[in-house]
Amino acid sequence: MSGPGEYVPDPTEGITNPEDLPQPQVVVRSRNSAHCACPRCHRRCGRNNVVTRILHDVGDLVVGRPRDIHLVYSQHYCPQCQKCFTADMSDYALPKAHYTHRVVSLAMRLVIEDGLPYQAASWHLWRDHRVFVPFATSQNWVEGGGKKGRQPHGRRVSRLGAGGLFRLPRGR
Repeated sequence: MSGPGEYVPDPTEGITNPEDLPQPQVVVRSRNSAHCACPRCHRRCGRNNVVTRILHDVGDLVVGRPRDIHLVYSQHYCPQCQKCFTADMSDYALPKAHYTHRVVSLAMRLVIEDGLPYQAASWHLWRDHRVFVPFATSQNWVEGGGKKGRQPHGRRVSRLGAGGLFRLPRGR
């Protein structure tokens, strides 16, 4: 039995292939509701579809395995706005993100506040928190301020246009 301060080697040290890492614990959470208010017109809209999203979270050190959150959420359709929308999941992660807010803030803290290089921070996240984050992903978070960027709109440069940019009055 190991005591405090005693060095215990990590059984996963030396593994170079992410597929060889221990399988994650699966935690199921739900944001599935039959009806939800439309974010535009606030009309009550029915469920259109049910989808599962997988988020990587800080792992369990007692068991020594990572943790994945399988978030079941509902997609809704508003006939008045003719738009689809999903249930609110902002308390877990940003839209289109694969990692929870806890993982992103922990990785950014390791690099920014503790001054660790990206590769050392990636190893620290696995060794101490059992979450595998590629070092390039944490580099993107730090350089992007922790947020996922918007997708570029083809040939459009700006939504302001020349008139909005130079504050010209709209006229004919």
